[in-house]
Amino acid sequence: MRSVVPAVRAPEDALRALREAGPLTHCLTNNVVTGFTANVLLALGASPAMVDIEGEAGTIAGIADGVLVNLGTPSPEQRACAREIVAATDRWVLDPVAVGSLPVRTALAAELVAAGPAVIRGNASEIRALAGYGVGGRGVDSTDAAEAALEAATGLAGATGAVVAVSGEVDLVVGAGRIVRIAGGDPLLTRVTGGGCALGATMAAFLGVCDPFSAAVAASVVHARAAERAASLASGPGSFAVAFLDALAALSPEELDDAVLDAEPIGAER
Repeated sequence: MRSVVPAVRAPEDALRALREAGPLTHCLTNNVVTGFTANVLLALGASPAMVDIEGEAGTIAGIADGVLVNLGTPSPEQRACAREIVAATDRWVLDPVAVGSLPVRTALAAELVAAGPAVIRGNASEIRALAGYGVGGRGVDSTDAAEAALEAATGLAGATGAVVAVSGEVDLVVGAGRIVRIAGGDPLLTRVTGGGCALGATMAAFLGVCDPFSAAVAASVVHARAAERAASLASGPGSFAVAFLDALAALSPEELDDAVLDAEPIGAER
C-alpha cells in the first residue's frame, strides 16, 4: 500500500490523479457483480483485485490502495474475509447491501461499522436501516428517496467519523461538516446489475488518491456524467452497460470541472 496523504481534491483533479496512479483496488463484493465491477475499475483507470479467500483477503487489503467491502452475498468465507480486511487497512468502503430485513448481513454490517470504514455507501433505505431509522428496503432496492435519509446519514457520519454517501436521483455525500448534493446520472443505471456496487468500488479506487470526502464526491460525479453520456447512446439496459464502460474510459477531467455541487454546512436550513 502506498503512503497516501489525504489530499482534498476536486473531482477533475481526483480523476487526473487516479489515472496517473492506477490504484490497486481490492473488492470483496457479491458474486453477482464481480465482472462488471472489475470492468468499471479498468475502464476508469484503476487496477482491480477480487480476492475472497480467507487467509488471502487481508493480505491483499494491506497492499491495496483502496478496498471495497460489499455485503451482497455474505457467505461464511466472505464474512471471514471482511473481518480480515478491516483489520488490515483503514482505507475501505462499506456497502451494506440489503441490510435491515436480512439478519445475517445486518449483524455483520453493525460489526463492520464499529471497525471504522472511511466511507459508507448505500441507497436511502440501507443507510436508514444501518443508522437505526428503518428496517431496510425491498431486498436490494430502496423504498426511500435519498433526501429521506439525510438525518440518518448525518447521524451516522457523526457517530462513526465516516463519510456517508447516499445514492438516488440526487446523490448525497455527508461528512467533514458538509453536505454535497450531486444531480445527474440516468435511471438506466438502476437497470444494470451492479450499478450501485460498482459505485462503491469507484469510491474505493479514489481513496487511493484523495481523502474520503473527495473520493465519495468524485466517484458520484464520475458515475453521473458517464451515465448521462451512455444513456444518450443506448437503446436499452444491455447497450447502456457497454456504453457506460466506454463513457468511463472516455471521460476527461475537463468535463468535470463545471460539475454543479450543491454544498452546505451540516445543519443548514434549506
